[in-house]
Formats: sequence, C-alpha cells, structure tokens
Amino acid sequence: MITQSNFSLSGADGKLIIGDITFDEKNPNTPIILFVHGFKGFKDWGAHNLVAQYFASNGYRYIKFNLSHSGVLVDDPKDVTDMDAFASNTVSKELFDVNAVLDFIEKAYGKDTKVNLIGHSRGGGLSIIEAANDLRIKKLITWSAIADFSSLWKKEQEAEWKKNGKIFVTNARTKEQMPLNVTLLEDLEENAAALNITDAAKRVNIPWLIIHGDDDVNVPFETAQTLAEANPGSRLVKIEGANHVYGATQPYTSETLPPLLFKVCEKVLVFLGEE
Repeated sequence: MITQSNFSLSGADGKLIIGDITFDEKNPNTPIILFVHGFKGFKDWGAHNLVAQYFASNGYRYIKFNLSHSGVLVDDPKDVTDMDAFASNTVSKELFDVNAVLDFIEKAYGKDTKVNLIGHSRGGGLSIIEAANDLRIKKLITWSAIADFSSLWKKEQEAEWKKNGKIFVTNARTKEQMPLNVTLLEDLEENAAALNITDAAKRVNIPWLIIHGDDDVNVPFETAQTLAEANPGSRLVKIEGANHVYGATQPYTSETLPPLLFKVCEKVLVFLGEE
C-alpha cells in the first residue's frame, strides 16, 4: 500500500519547511528520490503527488517539500499566499533549505544514504549546484532546468529594482502581482561565483539526466543544450511537444499522470535503474 507521511523542520531564517514522504509500506527499505520544486511552485502543485505515487509504486521513497520562503502556508497548501515570505526569498536561502532536507534524510536513514535528486525549473538550478558540491547525491535529474537564476526576470528591471527595493512578477494562473525584494538580486550579485549554475554544471561528476520539452516557452530548449554542452558526461533527452510542466496544470484533477509527464517519469525510472 502506498503511504504518505509528513515532516517539518527549520529552514532559512527559522521559517518552517513542510515536506512529505511517499513510499510503499510493503517495501520500506528503498532508494530515495528528493524532489525540489521551482519558482512559484510547491510540493503539492499540479500532478506532483501522482509523480510521487508513481515512483513509490516502482520501488522508491519519494520525498518532496516546500522551500521555506515559497509563500505556501501550512493551512493553505494549494497556493502561494504568504507574499512577505515569497518577497524575502533568495537563492542562498533555498540552498540552505535543500541542505536542511538532505541533513534530515541523512539523520533519518543513515549517513551512508545516497539520494537521487530531481529538480524542476529553478529547482533544477538549485539541484545542479547541490549536486556539484554535495557527495550525498548519487544521481541528478533536471526537468526544464534554468541555466541562470537571473533569467527569471528582465535585465532592464534591475535598475528599477534597486531604486524601489522590489519588483513584481505575475502569477500566470491567478494574475496576482507577486513581490520580489531587492535582496534576491543582491544575493546573486554578492554570491555570483557560488550561484553560477553553468559553472556548477561543469563540476557535476555523477550521472546526470537532463530532460526538457521542445515546446517550453518559459525556459527554451536551448537552455538544456547549454547545460548539456557544459557537461559532456550528461545525457539530454528531448520530450517532443512538451511544455514547461509536461502537460500538468494547477489544479490537476485527473487520477492519472499527463501522458508527457508519464513519459518523463518512465525515462527517469530507466535512468535510475542503470548501474
């Protein structure tokens, strides 16, 4: 029987990280997959729970969590509503959170436990940096990953950002204007070397599967090619006709995975099973 258990721990600035673990009760000692969501995303977005069930039914313990400054509250898990937290997020805070969850996994399952890391979009960028620096990562899988954190806004916005202290991004689904404090930009400028995704990609020395749709209007397929060129040992898989989220939506009401996301999961399962 597929079961989901919850956990919480302290993240960046002491804010709460809420996560869950999906596994098959009949087979508890299974390899671990850790999923990192993207910008404006969260652990229960779209078909993420169906993905967790897919991998749990295929012999994995699937762990996902909300980054502490994702803006998703415990009592409102299906949307980004805490705009103060969302506004004050930085990439360094997100990396702190990823490390906190890896520490939690190490404590719960043993220091020799290796983790297969999946990151989507901005979470893909975080996962590349983590995989380049953390020996606890066994294999890396990126879905629609960015190659530059600053690609999430327009360069011409930065002068206004520094002048006014914040800019706003649009939630495509709700049309709400979501604030970003200038601390996000300052963090990237102050930690430019450590937060350079492409440089980190060159240092990834574990098996890496790069998956990207060729109909992704959020992060063009050329971005995946850039990452693959930075790391010749990686493997690039194009998903024909796939958008940024492989056909998922929020909310997602079907009881089965979108066909293109199912194809993604199948390719990941094969990759994870390789020696």
